[in-house]
Amino acid sequence: MGKMAAAVGSVVTLAAEPGEDAFRKLFRFYRQSRPDSADLGAVIDFSAAHTARGTGPDARKVIRSQLSVSSVSDHDAHRAGLQPVSKWQAYGLQGYPGFIFIPNPFLPGYQWHWVKQCLKLYSQKPNVCNLDKHMTKEETQDLWEQSKEFLRLKEVNKRRPRSLLEKLRWVTLGYHYNWDSKKYSADHYTPFPSDLAFLSEQVAAACGFQGFRAEAGILNYYRLDSTLGIHVDRSELDHSKPLLSFSFGQSAIFLLGGLKRDEAPTAMFMHSGDIMVMSGFSRLLNHAVPRVLPSSQGEGLPCCLETPLPAVLPRDSVVEPCSEEDWQVCTSYLKTARVNMTVRQVLAIDQDFPSEPTEEKKRDITTEGFCHLDDENSQVKRAKLNPDS
Repeated sequence: MGKMAAAVGSVVTLAAEPGEDAFRKLFRFYRQSRPDSADLGAVIDFSAAHTARGTGPDARKVIRSQLSVSSVSDHDAHRAGLQPVSKWQAYGLQGYPGFIFIPNPFLPGYQWHWVKQCLKLYSQKPNVCNLDKHMTKEETQDLWEQSKEFLRLKEVNKRRPRSLLEKLRWVTLGYHYNWDSKKYSADHYTPFPSDLAFLSEQVAAACGFQGFRAEAGILNYYRLDSTLGIHVDRSELDHSKPLLSFSFGQSAIFLLGGLKRDEAPTAMFMHSGDIMVMSGFSRLLNHAVPRVLPSSQGEGLPCCLETPLPAVLPRDSVVEPCSEEDWQVCTSYLKTARVNMTVRQVLAIDQDFPSEPTEEKKRDITTEGFCHLDDENSQVKRAKLNPDS
């Protein structure tokens, strides 16, 4: 196996490369890991009923987290497609105060809406995506309409060219993150989707953050060979508010590290419907996604996505019906993909964006922000990931 070793006794052992930090070492290990093998024995699985599963020492870090059940009515939870908060399971990790993991709290079938929104609605203009750099606005006007026939024929013609949706790597919402300056600005804004804002507000309130405002979103679209490099989300101006993460589709491995990259991270699975909240001390920790895991049934969907969205929805629900035709396209896409929505509050109450520094001062400023998705076909080294790959 060369420099990579298997997980021995469910504890990851791997020879470090020269100058390699502890986080990069584990990132590399899981990037090369084999699904359904001892390689994943140390990965925490929060989805097991009432107890988080895992055989490595990190499994002993798992603790129960208390939620603010009274902060979200059962009706409002249902409007967002969520179970009553009293039925959610929530976990934390010793040594990571402010980190909350909620295994799939969605009502059966309701993930369909959020998957469809990510693929059909949120990818549309005026939202910004990685394809904009090399295509005109007209060419990226409606990725769904241009891609749906390609995806319906995916099973029939596996050698067909990739659709535009399959080339999508990221979309930004609300305050649009500038990947070059690693900043947000007042003049680069479009209205944040009201349904996603409502979902985010309910989750934040349940975790003790009443008054959370969903102001910016980054959606990442993963293929099976995609990774998300090691990074810290520090570009928001108000770090007292949480970072919310929603996962749909194929499972992935998430690494949560420390303030510095020489601290070894903790590995955990993210399954479809899982929600993560990073707040307090954990808000500015290093994290990454080294691996998206193919379905153990070949090209299949997670079981939680097999139940259809109910035909009758609450009258004031933010969730909308999903046609069989639309779900057929979503299914074809998700069989080899994963979608992640991250939502943030950028500004504190009554806070404004600072005035831009002069060009001279700009050259002296260095910031660290989000990291682009990468895949095996990228021509760019992972140290400088390319959003257009």
